Amino acid sequence: MIGYATFDTWWWPYVFIAIAGWLATDMWRWIGVLVGNRLQQDSAALTWVRAVATALLAAVIAKLIIYPTGELANVPLALRIGAVTAGFAAFLMAGKRTWVGIVTALALLIGGQFLLG
Repeated sequence: MIGYATFDTWWWPYVFIAIAGWLATDMWRWIGVLVGNRLQQDSAALTWVRAVATALLAAVIAKLIIYPTGELANVPLALRIGAVTAGFAAFLMAGKRTWVGIVTALALLIGGQFLLG
């Protein structure tokens, strides 16, 4: 049986993680496609799934803003919150164009770093 310690090469752990990660997530994607095709767009089940997915995404974004890792941890919290707030406002004012919100938030983050740094 093939396992994590099957091969003694530098690249094997990366291949193993990629394959195991793909199998674990792809199975659920296919199940979602099969079940989702049978649901009405306005059904309670699909509304619940959308709400959970949106909540999970919001939680990940909040974690990245409040408890960042890497280089983003060097950016002051007020600047991170201000950039995301302005990016969201720009997104709404631009007719819900995602790229406008992203560019606005990034510009504020980069500009704020230059002014503070």
